[in-house]
Amino acid sequence: MTLQKVQVSPRFEEPRRDEMKTPDDVSAMVRLKALGWGAKRIAAELGCSKNTVKRWLEYGDWRPCATPSRSKKLDGLADWLAERFRRHGGNADVIRQELAREKNISISLRTVERAVAPLRRELVAEARATVRFETRPGEQLQIDFGERRVEIGGAPTKVFCGDARLFASAACARLRP
Repeated sequence: MTLQKVQVSPRFEEPRRDEMKTPDDVSAMVRLKALGWGAKRIAAELGCSKNTVKRWLEYGDWRPCATPSRSKKLDGLADWLAERFRRHGGNADVIRQELAREKNISISLRTVERAVAPLRRELVAEARATVRFETRPGEQLQIDFGERRVEIGGAPTKVFCGDARLFASAACARLRP
């Protein structure tokens, strides 16, 4: 019995379902259609589904995806949310309760958490930030300690190491208090 190699369509080797078509792809579809190609043949050539080709041929040319815009309950409250976020140390549940009490807006905790997520990232970044400060050469000393197990005379021994460096450079960094 001999095995025959089955040729797989490029569409299945490299699926492109989630990929937005570029203006060049769409103009190629329109040109190929003008040459008399069918949607199925164009789809095989470009590696997409025939329904995608049909949809773009109906449009006639490329256009960006339309993003639905819905009004949200928190629209226009960005400054209020930022102020309350800082006031309450990032506690989204307290902010949600104040929204209900002061603004008569009843929403889920998860909605408030999503709304303050960028503020929370800023807060984390500020906590990690360093401040550059200048000192005269010879005023900064850095000491590092460590430990390591080594074999001395055939017996495993814990050795402690230390390193002290007096910086000659005037540029140093210090963590924010």
